[in-house]
Amino acid sequence: RLHLVTWNVGTASPPPDVTSLLQLNSLGPTMDMYVIGLQEVNSRITNFLSDLAFDDPWSIFFMTVLSPLGYIKLSSIRMQGLLLLVFVKHVHLPFIRDVHTHYTRTGLYGYWGNKGGVTIRMSLYGHTVCFINCHLPAHMENTEQRLDDFEKILEMQFEEENVPSTLDHDVLFWFGDLNFRIADYGIHFVRESINNKRYNLLWDKDQLNMAKKKEAFLQDFIEGPLQFKPTYKFDLYSEVYDTSEKKRKPAWTDRILWRVKNLCQRASKDDEFSEEEQTISVTLNNYISHMSYGISDHKPVTGTFGLELKPLQSDPLVTLSPEGEWSAEHDVLISYSTVSEFPSSAWDWIGLFKVTFRHANDYVTYAWVEDDEISSNKDSKQVYMSAAEIPDTGGEFLLCYYSNNLQSIVGISQPFQIQPNRTLIEKNLAQEENTWMQKPDNLELHNEF
Repeated sequence: RLHLVTWNVGTASPPPDVTSLLQLNSLGPTMDMYVIGLQEVNSRITNFLSDLAFDDPWSIFFMTVLSPLGYIKLSSIRMQGLLLLVFVKHVHLPFIRDVHTHYTRTGLYGYWGNKGGVTIRMSLYGHTVCFINCHLPAHMENTEQRLDDFEKILEMQFEEENVPSTLDHDVLFWFGDLNFRIADYGIHFVRESINNKRYNLLWDKDQLNMAKKKEAFLQDFIEGPLQFKPTYKFDLYSEVYDTSEKKRKPAWTDRILWRVKNLCQRASKDDEFSEEEQTISVTLNNYISHMSYGISDHKPVTGTFGLELKPLQSDPLVTLSPEGEWSAEHDVLISYSTVSEFPSSAWDWIGLFKVTFRHANDYVTYAWVEDDEISSNKDSKQVYMSAAEIPDTGGEFLLCYYSNNLQSIVGISQPFQIQPNRTLIEKNLAQEENTWMQKPDNLELHNEF
């Protein structure tokens, strides 16, 4: 289950709550992956430079919301105001590989990153999946420029070898503030149609729908029905369309589309795949806007999808677990084993993480798999961690194996308990008792008074 968000946040700070946006109160099964594409994240020079050195406020916000629920930030990419984040449940980490990012500037003839696309791609259980978050040129008359820019974004190539081109991925999601407008109709007809919830009267004049009928490179992209109000342009903190002097015409600028490669192949061959050949399918469960969010002049749009995969990879590359009972009172051991084809490296490491960890670098401590190895045989290896590195307070933790060659976590243990350091606890209790005994004699009298 994949939940995808697109939102032009208009340089605003995160809202107090995103429960409904992320469907966290849904009665159905929890999501396996969140993909969040934002546009117009505050990109003034001072903000942008600080965000390069540290996580930006939006990334921190979503990590704070999702990490306690068992999601980690798998990857992110930022290009000025464009931000793309991918969060996944822990259980899927060993089966997500070859994660790569890319960005394409299209503003100011390709020299400026206020417009363009940011991309994250990966192998998911052996299937290639790609996400593109775009912010395309504004204004009614720039339809051709929007199409030219998106075609340029599609043509970009990843720098790494053996990574397929964008359109060669099994599944491609395209979303963002695409800025397509409603042509021909006047503002009064558009607003009346919206007020009467007769959105279908406007679909034929939606510039993206019109372009899909004549542009070959768009015809394989699928979109759910636009059964929600146009998401641009609203007065801030309201559900009222633009009351400024410009009185901009409402439009469905914020969109989510997808493309399944084997469906394109089927159409080109004019025949049908058998169920055995259909190894991946995408189902749209809902496609909605969220009117309650008013921090910008756009309303966020979400798409919830079911991805049905026949796993091409069913075994993790690395299996690992803690040995025996762990506490900060003694050195501890980690056992792990790898599949025969695993491309190990001297720079691989095993990290100790809290169960609510936010991303791969959010470890408490780590051990190098080669430098800290103490035993090895054909079935498994053992690595030690020093007691000095183990948290004295104990708690619930995970072990993760990070592959330098694959630049990702390729193995994760079950959660386990670390016992607190009893010696330290007893020492702290003794100190507290001693401090209490040394309080002034008149304290009790003072309290009574």
